[in-house]
Amino acid sequence: MSGQSGVAQLCRRYEISSSLLYHWKRQYARGKFNNEPTEEAALRDRVEKLERLVGKLTLENEFLKRGLQNSLAQAGRNGRSSRSGDGCWTASERGAS
Repeated sequence: MSGQSGVAQLCRRYEISSSLLYHWKRQYARGKFNNEPTEEAALRDRVEKLERLVGKLTLENEFLKRGLQNSLAQAGRNGRSSRSGDGCWTASERGAS
């Protein structure tokens, strides 16, 4: 695809679809054919991995926040306050005397 033959010509010559050709091109750029990935493809892969990690951590954070809210609501319904007004545990709640 160095300009000698167009994509359509290559696809006709080798009887493949253009989507397959572009799929192979992306795989090659990412180093999937035992070749070194291009710097751009390597960075793109890194960004994708980091975005998945951020999504996972965001979900975990929301889950833990909801669990804490439910726990505090349950304690409030039972007539107990789990925190003092300044956000710190009181001495009696820590078990100290």
